[in-house]
Amino acid sequence: MFPGILQSSLLGKAQEAGRVAFRTTQIRDFATDRHRTVDDTPYGGGEGMLLKADVLYSAWKSVLPRRSKNAITLLTSPQGRPLTQEWAKELKKFKKIVVICGHYEGVDERFIEECVDQEFSIGDYVLTGGELPALVLADAVTRLLPGVVGNERSLTQDSLEEGLLKYPQYTRPREWQGREVPEVLLSGNHGKIEAWRRAQREERTARKRPDLWSRLRPTPRKDR
Repeated sequence: MFPGILQSSLLGKAQEAGRVAFRTTQIRDFATDRHRTVDDTPYGGGEGMLLKADVLYSAWKSVLPRRSKNAITLLTSPQGRPLTQEWAKELKKFKKIVVICGHYEGVDERFIEECVDQEFSIGDYVLTGGELPALVLADAVTRLLPGVVGNERSLTQDSLEEGLLKYPQYTRPREWQGREVPEVLLSGNHGKIEAWRRAQREERTARKRPDLWSRLRPTPRKDR
């Protein structure tokens, strides 16, 4: 599942430029039986299968032989911390990010306690495996690395920067389907354009993502 994404677009170019390196590890390579078993039924009964702690540990140790403050181990999980733009900025500071892709019904809790620094989620829904969240994280963090995005100023104008959505944008033609580009964008007055864009960001965030807006503009406390 990984090569097509990791070798394409900005991720592929970042690797070619030596700004980032991706490595995938096949957990089955560390199974010890002839069937290369990586999962088993849960103690106490229940549905599904769990990834085995011993197999995962061997795979993890092959990637991270020793603990380091410059490395972090993450596990994809619907129980994890939501991946946000602000957290992606924090993660880019690590030299190595190890992502364990959850699968089946889950992971033996002992492996999580022993090896995982943080669980993370990309949304409140369940996927068949953690591969897609791992790719999402790789994309979100890599594009923040110096030199990956050609115009780095664009990073400061992205949606979710400062907790706000991006302003609406337009290009040629000036009129299309009876809709015209807002006059202020044609004025050449950069001060007015910036003010208009800021107002649009705030209006859009309040209208489209009231959850984000409430964090920026918390409801005033009422005196009892």
